[in-house]
Amino acid sequence: MTTSLRKNRKKRGHVSAGHGRVGKHRKHQSGRGNAGGQHHHRIMMDKYHPGYFGKVGMRHYHLNKNQYHCPIVNIDKLWALVGEEARTAAAADKSVAAVIDVTKFGIFKVLGKGELPKQPVVVRAKFVSKLAEAKIKAAGGCVQLVA
Repeated sequence: MTTSLRKNRKKRGHVSAGHGRVGKHRKHQSGRGNAGGQHHHRIMMDKYHPGYFGKVGMRHYHLNKNQYHCPIVNIDKLWALVGEEARTAAAADKSVAAVIDVTKFGIFKVLGKGELPKQPVVVRAKFVSKLAEAKIKAAGGCVQLVA
């Protein structure tokens, strides 16, 4: 912006240039950033940001996330893992049940959301929820737990 269009040109000759005589236009009167949250800004912090300060819970030293790594799949997505062709092939051949080993897809746990097609299937997984197991058995299949 050119100098002639700046607001400051209109303020020439007016002592405080719109920033007031009493308060004065100083740099950081109340501290920079979040300074004073437990001191002079306490009322604002308590009112609008309750629980901002302090700790909660227990420490977990040397946390390894891989111990808690447990990807999941719901039973409505089970057949999507192996594909539609595998499902139709399994539906055509009634003598044997299809085997879906979810650990081959990097999935450890099977949960029970959704519906299964009414055809028998053997599901191999490390962990299975009660609801998932009940729905798999209701569809004529079974669950095998693998290490």
